[in-house]
Order: sequence, then C-alpha cells, then structure tokens
Amino acid sequence: MTNINDYDYYLPPELIAQAPLPRRDASRLLVLGRQTGAIAHKHFRDLTQYLKPGDCLVLNDTKVLPARLFGQKQGGDAEIEVVLLKQLNLTDWEVLVRPGRRARVGTRLSFGEGELEAEVIDNTDAGGRVLRFHFEGQFLEILDKLGQMPLPPYIVEKLADKNRYQTVYARDLGSAAAPTAGLHFTENLLQTLSEQGVQIAYLTLHVGLGTFRPVQVEIVEEHRMHSEFYSISEEAAELINQTRLAGGRIIAVGTTSARTLETVGQADGSVRAGSGWTDIFIYPGYKFKVLDGLITNFHLPKSTLVMLVSALAGRERVLAAYEAAIKDRYRFYSFGDAMLII
Repeated sequence: MTNINDYDYYLPPELIAQAPLPRRDASRLLVLGRQTGAIAHKHFRDLTQYLKPGDCLVLNDTKVLPARLFGQKQGGDAEIEVVLLKQLNLTDWEVLVRPGRRARVGTRLSFGEGELEAEVIDNTDAGGRVLRFHFEGQFLEILDKLGQMPLPPYIVEKLADKNRYQTVYARDLGSAAAPTAGLHFTENLLQTLSEQGVQIAYLTLHVGLGTFRPVQVEIVEEHRMHSEFYSISEEAAELINQTRLAGGRIIAVGTTSARTLETVGQADGSVRAGSGWTDIFIYPGYKFKVLDGLITNFHLPKSTLVMLVSALAGRERVLAAYEAAIKDRYRFYSFGDAMLII
C-alpha cells in the first residue's frame, strides 16, 4: 500500500506562475538523470543538447476549447459560470456550473446577450449538469467569440492572450485544459530539432478538468482516474515503432502524451494505432513499455502527475529535484518552468 502523503511537498505560493513568459522557450529546464538522479539547470531552448538524431519526440496536438462561459439565468440577473467538459451530441454538453444551486433542471440560461442560450436538462453523478444549447450558426464559432480559457484554479490573473494557453502545434479541438509541457515549444525550436535529426510524432489526448482534481483517497491504489479520449494515427505509430527498431529513444512531451503511449503500448515496446478512452493510472511500481524520457512541468503536491513522474524516475529522485527547483526559485505549474527526465 502506498500513502498519498509520500508525494507531498511544500511549495511557496509565490512560485506558482501566474502568467506565461514573453518568450515560450525562455523557460528554465531542470534536467534530471532518470537512472542517476543527477541534476542540471538549463533553459528550455537547450533541449537541443539532450536530444539526439534518431530520437522521437511525441507531442499531444489537442487544442483547448475556450470552454468557460459567463451568463445569466433568464428572467433574472443572477450570474452563472459554466465550464464545458464533454460534448454528448450536437447540442448537449456535460458541464460544471457555479453556483450549482442556481442551475436546477429546467433552468434556462443566456450568454452574450442571447447569442447563445441553454437549458439544464439533467444532473450528472459527479455533481455537474447536462445543458442543451440553442443557437444559430456554428457553435464553435460562437464559443470562440464568447468563451474564455478554463485556466486552472491556482491561476488568478486574467490571461492577456488566450493563444498562450495553446501549444503552437495545437490543431484538434476538444480539451478542457492545455497539455502544458508543450507550451514551451516554438516553431523555430521544433524546426531546429527536426533539422538535427529528431523525429516528431503527434497524437491526441483531450485533457479533462479531472486533471486538476485532487486525489481524495489516502491509499494511492484506491484512486480512480477520470477517462479521456485519445487517438493515434497509423503514421504516428509507424514512426514511433521505426524509432524503437532503429535504437532511438521515445521522449514524451507531457504526461498526456506519456499516458497515451502507455495505453497503446504493447509488451514488446511497440505501439498500436487507434482511438478510444483511457483511464490509465501510472504510479511507482508501473513498468513502462514505451517511454524512454519525458518533458514535463512541475506538478501539484499529492497529484497523480507527481506519481507518474515518480514512476519514471523514482520518488526520491523526483522529490529531490523538486526541492532543488524550489531552492533555485523555478516557476511552478501550468505557466511555469519545465523538467526533462532522461
């Protein structure tokens, strides 16, 4: 049995990054030796020093929905906040509503002076609601106009440019949160790595807001992950498999890419193309089938993401690296600095 408190650490609140840096690749990069625990302090653009010709970088090309809507109850001025979680069909979405007491079944809501309307048609087991939207035109175009980025609760400052909560390679709309390890890449850095002989493969995992929910159980093994939709093409799978056969390393960008690779990974280290839903939970004791390295941000204490990173590099080494990052005043969480485990 593993206790959740084994993955706790103290983070001074001022180290929680509230806004992205002006330059994406100016973030700092803590390099952690997966086997040795050795630590080096670099900048993200120094990634070129650690990736070799023949390696394969695997990125999640999901795109974040501007899924946060602010509106009113029809027939009154009560303000209501809605966060879209999961599309059920053309008009119906599973959502979070704040305050929930104002959104009983039958309640009608209005957004953007009536440009978008909705009715609460059901409750969910997790305490959310199902909304049926009414609109004219294209829903996603209306959402892009009226919606805001669903930033994590620890970011209290308003985002000046909502594109900074998207990766430069985001293209498949459907996430409720960004795969934040990818926010550090620029098009120039990706081009440089490609010219250096590093292969680049894309997959998709649509991140759910469950990624921000704390683990509620004391015994790690009792935790149940939320499920998220993934997709990996034949082309991407072949590129990853050819890399493995040629002796190259598979480096995942972010825990979302890591979880997808391990979901589709086979016993021989190959991956299989396909799509579906994954609720894979990776914590120490897990034997990786595909991953050789990981680029990731610094994660919340006692989170499933700290556990995943610890499964790859060892809990003691990871917590020592976090301690070194805090001592050196790294920036933490979604808009913070990065770590390379290799």
